[in-house]
Amino acid sequence: MATVLVTGANRGIGLEFVQQLLNRNDRVIATCRDFVAAADLQTLKSENPELELLQLDATSDESIDQFASSLKGVAIDIFINNAGVYGPRDAQFGNVTSESWAIVMQVNAIAPLLLTQVLIDNFAKGKGKKLVYITSKMGSIEDNQGGGSYVYRSSKSALNAVVKSIAVDLGREGISAAVLHPGWVQTDMGGPSALIDTQTSVSGMLSVIDNLDSENTGSFFNYDGTIIPW
Repeated sequence: MATVLVTGANRGIGLEFVQQLLNRNDRVIATCRDFVAAADLQTLKSENPELELLQLDATSDESIDQFASSLKGVAIDIFINNAGVYGPRDAQFGNVTSESWAIVMQVNAIAPLLLTQVLIDNFAKGKGKKLVYITSKMGSIEDNQGGGSYVYRSSKSALNAVVKSIAVDLGREGISAAVLHPGWVQTDMGGPSALIDTQTSVSGMLSVIDNLDSENTGSFFNYDGTIIPW
């Protein structure tokens, strides 16, 4: 049994991670910003003693620090940083504002590093020592042939750069880190026309996580295990 921390677990991919992890008898610590609006997660909690729910607001440094304090001394084997936002859908050239950009960068790129810093003792105590950050193929600079989506693309490119450095720095301590593209998934963010469902995406990503080690740390994975260009 592994202890797995999943952020942004109230719906979509995060909720499916929680469900599949519980199905394989892992202990799960799940976070979201507002549990009142997380009915499905609350239902899972009532049915599973191995699920712990903790509040976390990735836009608040105070919330991040309080969250870390609540986990003091707890060994975390696997960290799945799933929390993320898309931002304005109309963030095309000529229509980008600094305010909306800053919020998305905070959630998608800055908060993941802050969380990793304040939870490093928890990860060091864990057996798995695996850190996974959900990114997007839209953060690949080489793959960008469509342009636009300045806010979301840049935030995920920034996350990729952050995690690459985490992999280098923490690799010396036996910790592996990688970014994972979940595919185009049928969620609120992905929309109904997306190619795969959450079950397919998450089962694939869990397989990638299971095989993450010192040999492939620092990689940019697709949900099926293939490598995506930076």
